[in-house]
Amino acid sequence: MALNKKIAYFLQKTYSPDARIDDKMLGKDLTFITNENGEPVTLFIGTRRPDGAITGERYVRTIVRKPNSQEILKSHWDLKGKVDRA
Repeated sequence: MALNKKIAYFLQKTYSPDARIDDKMLGKDLTFITNENGEPVTLFIGTRRPDGAITGERYVRTIVRKPNSQEILKSHWDLKGKVDRA
């Protein structure tokens, strides 16, 4: 299943480096983890359990940068499967 375009657009922003961010969007609970540059690289999407874990799907972002630069040339999200916690 492809990642919703609105969620993908939301995840193009830069956040705090090496952070875990919990949010809610389009009726789904989101938890994403950022890299050292503050770019979301791991996403858990689904339903949040009372202990804070997510039951749903896990996506991982692949980022291709311009040579000798931190500028993103292209990126995409790959579905890695079902999860029962995050």
